[in-house]
Amino acid sequence: MERASRLIMDVVRSPEFRKARRRRRIILSSFGFLALLLVTLGLSRLKPAPPSVERASVWIDAVKRGEMLRQVRGVGTLVPQEIRWIPAATEGRVERIVVLPGSAVKPDTVILELSNPELELEALDAAALLRAAEADLAGLKVKLATQRIDLEASMARVEAERQQARLEASAKEELAKEGLVAAIDLKKAQVNAAELDRRRDLEGQRMTINTDSVAAQLAAQQAQVDRQRALARLRRSQLEALRVRAGIAGILQQVPVDVGQRVGPGANLARVAQPERLKAVVRVPETQARDIQIGQKATVDTRNEVITAHVIRIDPAVREGTVEVDLALDGPLPKGARPDLSVDGTIELERLTEVLYVGRPAMGQAEGTIGLFRLEPNGRDAARVQVKLGRASVSTIEIVQGLKEGEQVILSETSAWDSHDRIRLD
Repeated sequence: MERASRLIMDVVRSPEFRKARRRRRIILSSFGFLALLLVTLGLSRLKPAPPSVERASVWIDAVKRGEMLRQVRGVGTLVPQEIRWIPAATEGRVERIVVLPGSAVKPDTVILELSNPELELEALDAAALLRAAEADLAGLKVKLATQRIDLEASMARVEAERQQARLEASAKEELAKEGLVAAIDLKKAQVNAAELDRRRDLEGQRMTINTDSVAAQLAAQQAQVDRQRALARLRRSQLEALRVRAGIAGILQQVPVDVGQRVGPGANLARVAQPERLKAVVRVPETQARDIQIGQKATVDTRNEVITAHVIRIDPAVREGTVEVDLALDGPLPKGARPDLSVDGTIELERLTEVLYVGRPAMGQAEGTIGLFRLEPNGRDAARVQVKLGRASVSTIEIVQGLKEGEQVILSETSAWDSHDRIRLD
């Protein structure tokens, strides 16, 4: 037994046995390394499994061909077509607010009262100056009338002396023919008559000059009276304006002043609007406002009723990325419609015929290119494709390139799968 074990150990430890065992190990190691290499290469060539997405969580739409209505939408408020801000005509202090916002007012309704002692004093001074100017005008008229009477009396006296001188000259001419009057006396009578004729002409010129002078003096004094009357009227109107009135019938919306507050000329004291005449002012993104034109049809949703409307004004300025568009309401106002009510406005731009279109993707912009997941025929897998978009509407957009009629695409937000080109719907 012991001898047999020794023989086996000798056989196992022989050089041929050790060489064969080493060769077998090398072969097995080579096969193992080759198998590992093949598995690694195969795994590296395998594509990652596409992520699974619940079908109910995405919005799927089919590409259609036909008529597409282009619209733009904006949010805004109902605004009165006629709004009147009532300014302060002069400086003053608010003494009393008579009517509170929300009240119905008429044109002569007093909304608030102001006080201005300086203006009251100026009004009294202006009235006194007007009375003084009117008194000066009356005195001037009396003075000028007296001067006119004196001139007319002088004219009458000269005319009487002239007539007497002419009669005397005529009588002496007759007597001179008979030699009863000396030639020198006749000559004196003729000279006297000629002098009085000249005086009569001068008096006539004085009368004409006086007439023009009277007119000029009266016009100058009347102008002074008119100036003082206008100033007094202005001061009186300013004094009356301290009782601030509505000016139009409507609803008092704002009184942005408090009792005791000092206000200057031109300061807004109240705002009155006519609630029965409203328009919608909506704000449209500037990128969508370029195709809006005056007169285009629109609708206004008041959350209670949809009213037909049309575009009447487009603000030329852009504020905070939006453009204000005014919509005139064509239909009657629904119940509950009032100024500052929030509304949605939809404007119809144009109708496109025979175009390829689909629902508007979450991140799709007009005239842009976007990656969309297109469903494959099996209805479960979806692959990303590049789609060129055209003109856009509120809920639809034109397809220029990348999709065909009848194909289905996912329109929901897909940024979570930006690193994948395929997804699977469960």
